Amino acid sequence: MKIIFWLILLLVLGGLAWIRFAPSDPNVWHVDPQASADQDLAGGVRRRIAGDTDTLQRLDGIITSTVRTERLAGSVDSGRVTYVTRSKWFGFPDYTTVQLSDGTIEIYARLRFGQADMGVNKARVEGWLRQLREET
Repeated sequence: MKIIFWLILLLVLGGLAWIRFAPSDPNVWHVDPQASADQDLAGGVRRRIAGDTDTLQRLDGIITSTVRTERLAGSVDSGRVTYVTRSKWFGFPDYTTVQLSDGTIEIYARLRFGQADMGVNKARVEGWLRQLREET
């Protein structure tokens, strides 16, 4: 019985380590948001707002100041940026791609592991957009 307990514990810890330290491939996550309309998804959210390069720059500042968030790929100058935000305790990664296209900023936030994010990405993106509106 003790051996089974330790094997299960080892598997759980190994899985949590994989989640925290799994590499983030920009070729997989730094993609066109394809946000043709606002959408609430089981594992994320898509949003569209009117904006320009200045708006994208301000949004980038808000996003990069978010705790446990870092830029994965892209830049404001290129018009597309992808960020990874990790959960506090287990380090689950969520990816957010922001793209400026023809006067519209498209945002696509999604989880990597699991089927549903329990509204975490929606709350995060709406918080960023609220901060952006308050700056104006």
